[in-house]
Amino acid sequence: MTIPTEPIGSIPRSDGLDGAEAVRDTIERLQATGSPVVTDGEQTKPSFLTYPIQGVPNLSADGIVIPFADGHHRQLPALTSGPFRYKTHAEEYLRVAQRYASGPVKQAVVAPSALSLLYPPSGIPGYSREQFIDDLVNEAEADIRGCLDAGAHVVQLDFEEGRLALKLDPSGQVLRDFIQLNNQVLSRFTEAERARIGIYSGPGADQDSSHSLDVDYDGLLPQLFRLTVGNFYLQLASEPDPDRVLAVIADQLPPGTRVFVGVTDPIDPRVETAEEVRDRVLQAARHIPVDRLGTCDDAGFAPFADDRSTSRETAFAKIGARVEGTRLAAAELGVGS
Repeated sequence: MTIPTEPIGSIPRSDGLDGAEAVRDTIERLQATGSPVVTDGEQTKPSFLTYPIQGVPNLSADGIVIPFADGHHRQLPALTSGPFRYKTHAEEYLRVAQRYASGPVKQAVVAPSALSLLYPPSGIPGYSREQFIDDLVNEAEADIRGCLDAGAHVVQLDFEEGRLALKLDPSGQVLRDFIQLNNQVLSRFTEAERARIGIYSGPGADQDSSHSLDVDYDGLLPQLFRLTVGNFYLQLASEPDPDRVLAVIADQLPPGTRVFVGVTDPIDPRVETAEEVRDRVLQAARHIPVDRLGTCDDAGFAPFADDRSTSRETAFAKIGARVEGTRLAAAELGVGS
């Protein structure tokens, strides 16, 4: 038995690399860190959220605004007419990455709950929200299934909107609706397939800022753990009181699932040492059984293509520290490397 460790997804872009060359370089550098699982670093995605709809004609630019703590914002597009269809499926990114990887490849996909925000509150004449949700569920299922069938090590649904939902609606109804929608998609997969599906949740990480770090995990985790997946990836390194969060995780984590806890903080420009990562893993192991524990980064390093707030070199250095620190902790706990 080992303690698994995985990246969340994105790696900062390099001005000198394009397309497949950037994917190849990213995978080679991830493998050079000793990372047992790699991604394509989202080198050719416009963003973790909008990749399926880039270039779709029935969208306008005036969708929901996501504010970040430092004052900048991201704005989603809005659907203007039906039907809703993906233009690009994540399987396309996965198959390119598999050409260059010598081991398991993980693929991140956008959660259907995020794309549900594209439907305008005022509605669309001739295309009801119910019709939209049916189309969205079908497209999201196809996105996940394509990656599973193509041999992804795991498919990770990016669910940053979960914590944000509690900030926008403290009653929790929006979050409950998100969970229900995501589970509607997940119900189409077998138990064995769901063991290869995970959910990532964090408070946002864009241009060295977050959108919902001030929202307490206490309100999120009981709902988050209702999602029927085999793996959970949770931001933790940037939490002010990790032990308190770990206690909640230990109390709420569903049977038969694994939790990957964040042990490096992409927003912090300082590169963690392997020893710091080791200590964070050992801290987590005091709460969570080792056979149900994994490690990850708190977030992707550049979830939007134009985010250059973290350098490529810093990202790989942090990943190297995560891999080595996890190995040191595993050795100390007597569970291999």
